[in-house]
Amino acid sequence: MSHEWIAILMFSTMLLMMITGQRVFGAIGFVAVVAALILWGPGGTDMGFSAVMKVMRWNALLTLPMFVFMGYVMSESRLAEDLYRMFHVWFGPMPGGLAIGTILLMVMISAMNGLSVAGMAIGATIALPELIRHNYDKPMISGVIQAGSSLGILIPPSVVLVLYSLIARQPVSQLWLAGIGPGLLMAAMFILYILIRTRLKPSLAPPMPPEERAEITWGERIRLLRAGILPLVIFAAMMVPFVKGWTSLTESSVIGALSAVIAAVIKGRFTRDVFETATKQTLAITCMFMLIITAALSFGAVFDGLGAGRAIENLFLQEMGLSPLQVLLLMQASFLIMGMFLDDTAMLVIVAPIYVTMARALGFDLVWYGILYTITCQIAYLTPPFGYNLFLMRAMAPKDFTLGVIYRSVLPFVALMAVTLALVIAFPGIAMWLPNSIYGQ
Repeated sequence: MSHEWIAILMFSTMLLMMITGQRVFGAIGFVAVVAALILWGPGGTDMGFSAVMKVMRWNALLTLPMFVFMGYVMSESRLAEDLYRMFHVWFGPMPGGLAIGTILLMVMISAMNGLSVAGMAIGATIALPELIRHNYDKPMISGVIQAGSSLGILIPPSVVLVLYSLIARQPVSQLWLAGIGPGLLMAAMFILYILIRTRLKPSLAPPMPPEERAEITWGERIRLLRAGILPLVIFAAMMVPFVKGWTSLTESSVIGALSAVIAAVIKGRFTRDVFETATKQTLAITCMFMLIITAALSFGAVFDGLGAGRAIENLFLQEMGLSPLQVLLLMQASFLIMGMFLDDTAMLVIVAPIYVTMARALGFDLVWYGILYTITCQIAYLTPPFGYNLFLMRAMAPKDFTLGVIYRSVLPFVALMAVTLALVIAFPGIAMWLPNSIYGQ
């Protein structure tokens, strides 16, 4: 059997195992170890051990538990709830105001947490009940929460971009800065869509009732504005020293986590229960990530050992004679397909080393390519039938939010993400202007 067919068999077996309900890290790791054993004998199983040692040497992964802990402290101490209350009060009186407030909340949460799953958890526990109580259309609710939560992997501090920086050997500070422009552009497009849709059909997202508006005093509105200052202070405390070169990435993540804890203490909300819940959730998510990364590294080592990476590169560049733009579009399309079955971490560790090499050979800026990869992951997270966020939403939402409703709800937002991706491809300055300005490139 040729190496190409072995690689196809590995991928198909892995996808089949995941479709049948096996855990992601189990499916990836099992296929990697069995393939290594069959191909190279008992010595091939050492690839799994090598993957563990490689993960242990990635010091930047220490940022993962810090960012996750920061997000859960914000959630469990109700600091995120204060933020949503502020947006509720200021935007609620307009049609679609709570949906716009939800998107803005997700932007703020993304600036304090680098994971999509944390945004989903906060959106489902804080925004979802309020949107239902105000009689918002179910597809509007589902689409807004899922699309908004996906911003967490693009707006800094993005954990996905940290992992990409390790693989592509690119400065994470530049990657984070490059994610700000596309992230804010995408959020602005979501808000514009909500405004236009609710203008055409106000019943989808009715404004706050007059009697509820009358209960809100201007004093309370002004007081709630202070809730919006908090995430900006935490974001600045974490990002400014890092961008200036005063602290390392790991040190900045610790500053962010400590800032969240200090804010919760000042507000008198950092209780034993908050600390215990945040710690348990952080441990669970960190362990899940580490297992996926380890399994994916093993799979990638076998895949690369087969020469599949060089075969793909030769196929695109030599045999098919494609232009650089055509190769780029094919790479992004393959990420979309894989994203229906794999999460962003597994895709990154398995395939990105091959694609990063190709992107470098084609003359593309690897910082810019990292942003394209991340936007593509966002789209894949929301793409039926197996988008990661679709099933998270189904697990967190009430029973009347069926999979049909959830699938329909994301389609306009997926289209907007695709437009953002096309704009960043056509106009690289959207991503690169800020890092180039700050670092003088």
